[in-house]
Amino acid sequence: MKIYYIGHSAFQIIGSKNILIDPFISGNPMAADLNGKPDLILVTHAHGDHLGDAVELSKRYNAPIVCMYDLAQHLRGAQTYGMNYGPAKINGVDFVMVPAWHSSSMNGQEIGNAAGYIVKIDGKTIYHAGDTFVFGDMALFSELYGPIDVALLPIGGYFTMGPIEAAKAVELLKPKIVIPMHYNTFPPIRQDPEKFREIVSDRTHVEILQPGEELDI
Repeated sequence: MKIYYIGHSAFQIIGSKNILIDPFISGNPMAADLNGKPDLILVTHAHGDHLGDAVELSKRYNAPIVCMYDLAQHLRGAQTYGMNYGPAKINGVDFVMVPAWHSSSMNGQEIGNAAGYIVKIDGKTIYHAGDTFVFGDMALFSELYGPIDVALLPIGGYFTMGPIEAAKAVELLKPKIVIPMHYNTFPPIRQDPEKFREIVSDRTHVEILQPGEELDI
């Protein structure tokens, strides 16, 4: 299977199913093209740089959107599964919606909570943290659902964890591979991912992907 990086926090997990996460593509100056037809779209929260093109892509590919129940009520014209934190199996994909520490709003209105996802597919476990700060309960994710093969962690700071906080998340999660995300798209989140690699090089392998690149796992 493959992890394909679209840009910012948008990824596709491509294996027996094609899972699209946080499809911020149009309006993203650093986005790559979609890689194949998604079977399922996971959205972490309502902000435009994460919800992105989810509704349009859901209609185009007949791919349901999974998101917080509150957000699902606002996504007109798309097939949605509104849920809350917990495990589910939808369209043949096993996953857990887990907490994230972040806001979630649309047009100035707070809508539900932010989330991350732990996806289990083809014998691999992938954690997409969404937008979040580090928090101690990340250790439970590894305990309950690990070992985590790949963790997709924000490092941009300002809105999310920066490199130091993401390094602590690595300590709690104990992933085999980490892919940094949510950095360099906009000036406030400018970071050097190599510095993050230096901080955690003794704890895990860091794979730095550019938009359009993929990792075989």
